[in-house]
Amino acid sequence: MIRLDKFLSDAGLASRRELKELLKAGAVTVNGKPVSDGAAKVDPEADRVCFRGEAVEPPRRVVLLLHKPAGYVTSTEDPRDRTVMELIPPAYLRQKVVPVGRLDKETEGLLLLTNDGELNHRLIAPKHGVEKRYYARHAGTASPEDVAAFAEGLSLKDGTLCRPAVLRPLGPGESEITVTEGKYHQVRRMMAARGLPVEYLRREQEGSLCLGDLAPGESRELTQAEIEVLEAAP
Repeated sequence: MIRLDKFLSDAGLASRRELKELLKAGAVTVNGKPVSDGAAKVDPEADRVCFRGEAVEPPRRVVLLLHKPAGYVTSTEDPRDRTVMELIPPAYLRQKVVPVGRLDKETEGLLLLTNDGELNHRLIAPKHGVEKRYYARHAGTASPEDVAAFAEGLSLKDGTLCRPAVLRPLGPGESEITVTEGKYHQVRRMMAARGLPVEYLRREQEGSLCLGDLAPGESRELTQAEIEVLEAAP
């Protein structure tokens, strides 16, 4: 059993202070009957709680895969720019998902969001070495020397050391890059360090997950099987 106001707050409907007014206004019913007391106990598994006529789902673990378009910042809020949270359906916002790591404003592609803090940490912690694969269009053509430099681990202009990474030339002005960490603008800075400034960048894979045929701005919820594969990865 759980307090009604805590259940509603955890579901992301409103703060406890705001809920007091909503409860007084009769916006909440439990098993069809209006309830105005936030201290009333409910059983999330057995009771049907509705807010303004719509059933309230108890908090659950959610992992979303979003195709981030260019022009959005990876943040929960920003006073100047549009954020990726504006692309997420309201039902998932109520589940309090947040981005896993970052893609810079002009980078497109696969971005995960979750309300599972432990999984979030696992995916971004360098010690777990989760691979992230990018497609890049860039000036120049990557050479065998560039490939070798990535494989050894690059030292950037500011002295930042990057772990060994995979650079796979696809042809003039095109490459795939796979990294296992997420330093600030890492792929762009690594390519620039080799005289290959990036003109377009898209993340296509993270761990076992691929972007697939999602259009920019679209998202989908991962299946339990997909989540288990992510958790099982070394």
